[in-house]
Amino acid sequence: MGEEGGKKQEAQGEKKPRFGGLFAKKKAEAPKPTAVLAKIPADAKTIDEYWIREPHSKVSILTLPELGGAKAYYISEVELSKEEKQAYDKLIDILSKELEPPKTEVDAKAYVLSEARRLAAKYRSAVGKFDEAAWERILYHIEKDLIGFAFIQVPMNDPRIEDISANGVGIPVYIWHRHYESMPTNLMFTDEKSLDDLIIKLAHLSGKHVSTAFPIVDAMLPGQHRLAATFKQEVSPKGTSFTIRKFREEPFSIIDLMELGTLDERIAAYFWLMLENRNTLIVIGGTGAGKTSCLNALASLVKPSMKIVTVEEIPELNLPHENWVQLVSRESYGLGLTKTGEVSLFDLVRTSLRYRPDYVAVGEVRGAEAFVLFQAMATGHGGMCTLHAENLDYAVKRLTSPPMNVAHAYIPLMNIATIVERVQLPSSAGGLTFGRRLRTVNEVADFEKYDSISVWNPKDDRFDIDYTSSMLLEKVASRTGKSLKEIWREIDRRAFVLKQMKQAGIRRNQDVAKAIAQYYVDPDFIQNLLLSPAGAKQLAAAEAPQAA
Repeated sequence: MGEEGGKKQEAQGEKKPRFGGLFAKKKAEAPKPTAVLAKIPADAKTIDEYWIREPHSKVSILTLPELGGAKAYYISEVELSKEEKQAYDKLIDILSKELEPPKTEVDAKAYVLSEARRLAAKYRSAVGKFDEAAWERILYHIEKDLIGFAFIQVPMNDPRIEDISANGVGIPVYIWHRHYESMPTNLMFTDEKSLDDLIIKLAHLSGKHVSTAFPIVDAMLPGQHRLAATFKQEVSPKGTSFTIRKFREEPFSIIDLMELGTLDERIAAYFWLMLENRNTLIVIGGTGAGKTSCLNALASLVKPSMKIVTVEEIPELNLPHENWVQLVSRESYGLGLTKTGEVSLFDLVRTSLRYRPDYVAVGEVRGAEAFVLFQAMATGHGGMCTLHAENLDYAVKRLTSPPMNVAHAYIPLMNIATIVERVQLPSSAGGLTFGRRLRTVNEVADFEKYDSISVWNPKDDRFDIDYTSSMLLEKVASRTGKSLKEIWREIDRRAFVLKQMKQAGIRRNQDVAKAIAQYYVDPDFIQNLLLSPAGAKQLAAAEAPQAA
C-alpha cells in the first residue's frame, strides 16, 4: 500500500462516530486497554461472594496480603471468545449505522437488545452464528456499553454499594459497601481518554454538559443516582474524577431504621406524635451520616391527610404520601455573572408557601432559603430540613451566620434537633463494626438552651430516653385538652404499634403508610390486627384508608 493509501486509511480510522460516540467501533488492530479488571490473586482469601447478574457478573470480597489483610472488592465479568468479540465489534458497527430512534416512548434497554437481535439475524453471514449462551454473553456487553454504565456497570447494579469514586488514571476505583465500608476495587482506568469519555457519557445520561469550559458536573443519573464530577485537569490536577452516590430504589422506612438500630420504637413514636402536631424538625450530621435517609423516613410519619411540599437541589426525598408536591431547583444556563433561567432553593421555598402546605421539607439548607424557611415556621407552617454540622451548637452558629442569617429570636422555631452520626458499635452488636445512630434528640427551648430527650449510649448500644419533662409534650397536652399522662400513654401505644409492625415484617414505606393511616381511623383495630401474621398480610394487601 502506498503512502497516499496509508494516509487515506488513517483518516478513515479517525472518522468521528455517530450518536455522540456511544456506538463507536474500535478499529485499531491492537487497541490499548482503556480499563482493566485485575484477576483474583492466588494468595487472596474470599470472605464473601455473590452474583450481580448470573451468570455474567459476580462480586468477590477478598482479603489481600499485599494490603495487610485489608478487604478489596473484585469484579468478575463473563469474557468473550475471539469469535464472540469479533461478532460484538461487527454488531456495534452495524448498530451505529442502522439503529434508528424509536417512534414512540419505549424501554431503551429492551429496544436496543431487540434491535441487536434483529440486525444480527439480518447480517448473520457477517456477524456469525452462535448458540443462545454465546448470544447472551455478547448482548450483555452490548447492553453494558451502549445503554449501561460501561466499566462501572457491576457496582452500579450492586444494591450493597452506597457510592463509587474514581480519583484519576492508574488509581483503583473505590466503592463504599454497606457491610464492608470503603474498599478498593480491581477496576482501574489505564488512560485519560477512557475516563474522560465515561464522564461525558454520564453527563449526557444526566442531561447535562461537561467540557473544559464547564469542568464541574453535579447531576442526577438515571435511577436518581447523584453524580459529582470534574473534567480533565481544569480543576483537578490528577485529571478527571467522579463520585456517584447511589440512590436506593426503595428508601429506608422508619421500620428499616428501627431494624438497623438507628433509633428505637419509643423515639419513633415520639417523632410520630410531634409531627402530627406540626412541630418542626432539623436533622444534623456530617457527610454520609444518613441525614437524607433519616429525614425521608421521619417525613413518612406525617399524618396522611397533611400536605407536604419538598424543596431540593437534587430530588432524593421519596415519600409515600399522595398529597405531596416535589419542587427541584434549576441551575443558570447563562454565562458569567448572568443568572439567566436560574431557579434557586430560595425561590422554591418562597413559592412553596403559596401551596398552603402543612409541612415544607428542604433537602438541605445552606443559604438564604434557611431564612425563608424559618419565616414560614414563624407563620405556623411545619418545617423539616437537614443541615451539615458536627453538633447542635455548630448548627446554630451556621444558621445565625451569613449566608443564612437566621435571627437568634427565631432559633426556638426549630422545635426538635436530632444529630445522626456514623458511629463505631460495640462488638456485641451483631458483629458489625459501625452503624448510624441518632446520637441525640433535643428540644430547642431557646437560643443556646436545649432539653435532651434521648441520648445514644455507645457502651451497650441503647438509647437513654426521658420525655417526662418535655416542653413540647406539655404544649401538645395543653392544645389537645389531654393530661400529660395521657400523652405519655399515647406515645407508648404508638411505640407498641411500631414494634408490632417491625415484628410482622411490615417495612415498605407504602405498607407503613397504610398502617399509620389505619391507626388514625381505628387505633384499636390496627393494634389488634398487627398481633397476628395473617392480620399483617391482610393489612399489606388492603387499600390505604383516608384519615381524617
